[in-house]
Amino acid sequence: MYAMLSVQKSNLNNKKVIISGASRGLGEVSAYALADQGSELVLMARSEDKLQDIKRSLKNPEKHFIIAADLTDVEALHQAVDQAVKFLVEVDVVLHVVGGGLGLRDPLLSSEEFFKLFNLNIGVAVEINKIVVPKMIQRKSGNLVHVCSIASSEATGSVGYNTVKAALAAYVRTLGRELAGSGIVATGILPGGFYAPGNSWERLEEKNPAVVKQFIEERLPRGFLGKGEELIPMIRLLCSEDASMMAGCLVPIDAGEGLSYQ
Repeated sequence: MYAMLSVQKSNLNNKKVIISGASRGLGEVSAYALADQGSELVLMARSEDKLQDIKRSLKNPEKHFIIAADLTDVEALHQAVDQAVKFLVEVDVVLHVVGGGLGLRDPLLSSEEFFKLFNLNIGVAVEINKIVVPKMIQRKSGNLVHVCSIASSEATGSVGYNTVKAALAAYVRTLGRELAGSGIVATGILPGGFYAPGNSWERLEEKNPAVVKQFIEERLPRGFLGKGEELIPMIRLLCSEDASMMAGCLVPIDAGEGLSYQ
């Protein structure tokens, strides 16, 4: 006889979460959203001042911890994750937001430039996962959420950025499959362009609004660029037990941008 399961409702109260790249953009937006849900956060990024400002603005700031470090430095990253684990004791969720390179437009990048982009967009996530996943496996529970990009499947924009985001997407799909039987759910989102505090689109709007206007006219059917807050419902889902059947899934959240490249 079929046994009904209780339907969850993305309960993130008291979830212990690491957010990389938390000092601006989607990382900052996610920090506010998850803190409002009652999660206990460790925020990691380079800028201590910005992290302090965000922490003070979070709901129940005493519940949260910040770590200022260059996450592309492997030794500094390992120290940061060790601190995070010491504070949280157990890690339920890692939200991998750190990344960049969209503005690097040269199609003829050197191998050194590619390696830097790879380290930032993939290497940081790989190192964090390598540290936290073994204990998640012991508990048979954990969520790994990776911010990829719709650019991962499109031949447009930046050769370097698209290439490393495609590699990240492949990593997430494969990792999700490999960990599926262990209780760990590895997923990713594929955002299109959106505004968030201090992100590349907000900076581009300030420097060259005509470029943003052209992008919207050519690529976005609804006629305007979205905001980071519009990605939060899916991020909440992927951070929760509700994502139990989504191992290796990559979810487009692009307001139809991806369709414009077909």
